[in-house]
Amino acid sequence: MRVILASGSPRRRQLLGEIFHSFEVLPQNVDERCDLTKGYAVCQRLAKVKLGNLPKLFPDALIISADTIVYMNGKIYGKPKDRREAKLFLDELSSKWHIVYTGVAIYYRGKIRTFYDKSRVKFKTLGEDDKWKYVDTGSPMDKAGGYGIQDEEVVAKYEGSYTNIVGLPMEKLKEQLSEIIN
Repeated sequence: MRVILASGSPRRRQLLGEIFHSFEVLPQNVDERCDLTKGYAVCQRLAKVKLGNLPKLFPDALIISADTIVYMNGKIYGKPKDRREAKLFLDELSSKWHIVYTGVAIYYRGKIRTFYDKSRVKFKTLGEDDKWKYVDTGSPMDKAGGYGIQDEEVVAKYEGSYTNIVGLPMEKLKEQLSEIIN
């Protein structure tokens, strides 16, 4: 079976490698704007959009895409556009709990199934110097919310699926794949 990951995320590639030894990585260039406001709905819609044209190009493949967002008090935090926005995200998330949603879309045999997972993360209380030092590492720039769960500098604790926060909820993905393929 041909398996395709429609994401350029190195973290998703690593996680998917735990299930499939061989797969192709074909990220799609799509418009990620979304008019929805509920975190679980946004991430599922964007995951589906990120399938792009792959189902038409490879109708016999198993195709997986995902989208992760950070959500707090009605605000969606995607990837920061620049250093200033990364610092602003850290200002707003410092010492607070927030939600991380990852939506996943799976295309197989002409059908698309979407689902999401939800975890909670609490940030450490970060001083100004800590925030800029973290921004200067470059780590915030390609991650929803401007941070990575694996970065101990910012995360105090979390509840729920660790891999969901990384960007691909492996427990739920394995469940869904088992249902779809069998």
